[in-house]
Amino acid sequence: MRLALSLATVTAMWAMPALAASEPPPGATACSGCHSTLVLASPAVPRLFGRDAADIMSAMAGFRDGSRSSTVMNRIAKGFTDDELRPIAAWLAAQK
Repeated sequence: MRLALSLATVTAMWAMPALAASEPPPGATACSGCHSTLVLASPAVPRLFGRDAADIMSAMAGFRDGSRSSTVMNRIAKGFTDDELRPIAAWLAAQK
């Protein structure tokens, strides 16, 4: 059991850089038009690289249903389905 868990952990750690270096899914590169890829980003337009994928999905759902206010993100979020957002959120989370 320990060996299997250790192998799974090593495999997952090995695969993470590959995900981070992978090509972005459709729509993901548009985010960097406003959201900086730099570590020191504006608090008004936060950095998305490295953020938790579930947090990104939650924020996008809030923008889409109007429970989270914004100037433009509500319109942008309505242009994506959850199936389109999941790989974008996962890719953004994997970026460092």
